Amino acid sequence: MPVNAKTLIERNMLFRGLPPKTIDRVAALATRRTYDEDEIIFMRGDPGDALLGVVTGRVRISASRAGGKEVFLNIMEPGDAFGEIGLLDGSPRTAGATAMAKTELMILQRDAFLGLLRSEPQLAEHVIQLLCKRVRWTAEQMEDSALLTVPAKIAKRLLSLASVHGRASPEGAKLSISQEELAQFLGLSRQIVNQYLQAWRAKDWISLGRGSITLLDPKALTGVTHQP
Repeated sequence: MPVNAKTLIERNMLFRGLPPKTIDRVAALATRRTYDEDEIIFMRGDPGDALLGVVTGRVRISASRAGGKEVFLNIMEPGDAFGEIGLLDGSPRTAGATAMAKTELMILQRDAFLGLLRSEPQLAEHVIQLLCKRVRWTAEQMEDSALLTVPAKIAKRLLSLASVHGRASPEGAKLSISQEELAQFLGLSRQIVNQYLQAWRAKDWISLGRGSITLLDPKALTGVTHQP
């Protein structure tokens, strides 16, 4: 179901809690653009000149590691927004974004936003909150990479994705993600990820479908994240 610009902006942490009049002013600056499946929205190194929100479709956020291997960082779905840091500092993009299906985006250009920011001081508090959350998230990712075991990394990522993108089903939270995509998210081989998923499937912790993973026992997966 399409999401309008005002709803996208209201949901974004950068604008959440602002007065309705301010939200309306921000929404009035937004434009829209449609991307075809597999079309590149922006690449790493491109100018960070806009905040983007998903109206319809899905967007893959990814980065390239040494040797050209792509690592998935996130999947954006209707109602999600991305590119906040570029909106704030204008620095080059640190990751790339690609449409996973035909996708319509809301686009808020940086120049227009900065003009509004000068006349809306309340935005400063939200900017500070956003940056603090980003710093904490980055620190957590670095800690996970250095300290967590492979099964703990997989379990934690499944739980994290389920909390944000999971769809309720009678069995549990269902993720529209393939094993290959999950492996790319984690920077692991598909074989290694499949090994643990099959083991958890045998224990009835998860179920596997074509391009989907359903979490049947989140508590058991949470236990894995705490194993040394």
